[in-house]
Amino acid sequence: MPSDPARQPGRDLALVLSRAERLMVARLSELLAAEDCSVEQWRVLSAVADGGGHPMTEIADYALMPAPSLTKLVDRMVADNLVYRRADPGDRRRVLLHMAARGRILHQRAAHRVAEDHARVLAALGDGGDLAAALSRLADVAGDTSHAHLAG
Repeated sequence: MPSDPARQPGRDLALVLSRAERLMVARLSELLAAEDCSVEQWRVLSAVADGGGHPMTEIADYALMPAPSLTKLVDRMVADNLVYRRADPGDRRRVLLHMAARGRILHQRAAHRVAEDHARVLAALGDGGDLAAALSRLADVAGDTSHAHLAG
């Protein structure tokens, strides 16, 4: 291959984003391994870190996991006393996931490491928060199936 398209800005946006995502997740995985935590566990803990109970469908969307895989992961996390399930008081048929005390401790320790690393990455880019905002807007535009934003 004469040149790496992932290193040519604007040539293949999806490729560049995929490469950056893969590298950032690998970096995150290495950081979290020091806390004996997987990226998927981290995402689940982050989803319930606000102290409220959350339905599994919401957590699956946040954690970017299919529901069956999330259920298996949450079963293991319940067994490890990181999270617990409770019936939704507003709809007893629905189950909400909550963070257990042990999960909160793990999340707090890992969050410190993750925040420091993200700050280092953004500082190396000279970014003051613009990148995350731009990527959020990109996700919104890319997810807009109406394509109205593309009309000229």
